[in-house]
Amino acid sequence: MCSAITTPAFLNDAARKRDASRVRFGIVLLPNFTLTAFSGFVDLLRLASDDGDFSKPVRCAWTIVGETLTPIRASCGIQIQPWQTFDEAGQFDYIVVIGGLLHAGPNVSDATLRFIRDAAAASATLVGICTGAFALTRAGVMNGYRICVSWFHYWDYVGRFPSVDETLLVADRLYVIDGRRITCSGGRASIDVAAAILQRHIDAAIVQKALRILLVEDAQRASAPQPHPPGTEPFTHPRVKRAVHLMQQHIGRPLSLDELAERVDMSARHLQRLFKSQTGDSPLTYARRMRLKTAAWFLTSSERTVAEIAATCGFSDASHLGREFRKEFGLAPNTYRANQMREFS
Repeated sequence: MCSAITTPAFLNDAARKRDASRVRFGIVLLPNFTLTAFSGFVDLLRLASDDGDFSKPVRCAWTIVGETLTPIRASCGIQIQPWQTFDEAGQFDYIVVIGGLLHAGPNVSDATLRFIRDAAAASATLVGICTGAFALTRAGVMNGYRICVSWFHYWDYVGRFPSVDETLLVADRLYVIDGRRITCSGGRASIDVAAAILQRHIDAAIVQKALRILLVEDAQRASAPQPHPPGTEPFTHPRVKRAVHLMQQHIGRPLSLDELAERVDMSARHLQRLFKSQTGDSPLTYARRMRLKTAAWFLTSSERTVAEIAATCGFSDASHLGREFRKEFGLAPNTYRANQMREFS
């Protein structure tokens, strides 16, 4: 068992008296949070907050808050103790909720959800990092706001919150700033979103210096694409990467060329040319092949019927899938399934 990380020495009575000129961050760590997301975010705050190497909270202040002072376990096993309870905490400019593993350990507590709702009512800006966006949604404070989630957790989010308008979900960018709601895909992007927040309040040169100390040459913009998921080619152009992410997210309801172009902030003609130069295919041809590859995966990895797979992969019915599948693979779907089963039996 790893030792708990306790309250730092500088958090004494004097430091608790927050200067109104400082930007105040309350950090909420969820059970099994991702340590990288937490450390990246708070280290940029630390480095941008003070001159020299003293780690003093001069320009901004941060406090880890929790339901109790019981240490909270990260997904890697390290435990961090909150510095204050929700009841003890004062007002914050930003509440940063950092999540991690979805399928292990306890759910977000009712007390944490109440704290998030109270912070929203007090006009704090809410920041969800990694699966922290799930907690913000559960708290009911994301209605009408765009929500950034990792491509890795996209279908988890859809499954847990089926009533959320899918047009508000963003899984092709590193983070999204939508008024007083900021959501981030997690990992290294926590540094990028911390830099974007700090540049609202602190001279950009100071933030850039902090990034260089962390050996980060420059913060990524919100429009930067997430890393490509497995099974897709590592395209060089960020707009093409984002378009491929969007195709994957809309397997069941394919986007038109105009919709796709609008979502990646390009004209349809420009996207068509760029996509062709990067992949050799038009966007719609590439999307069709992606849907057929997904159908082939379902045929060999599930017991779904051809009709069910057709509906899941955006084809009108089993006959439609059958025609397109034969063009791509030279076999009917059921024949393809039988051949694959014999090969691996």
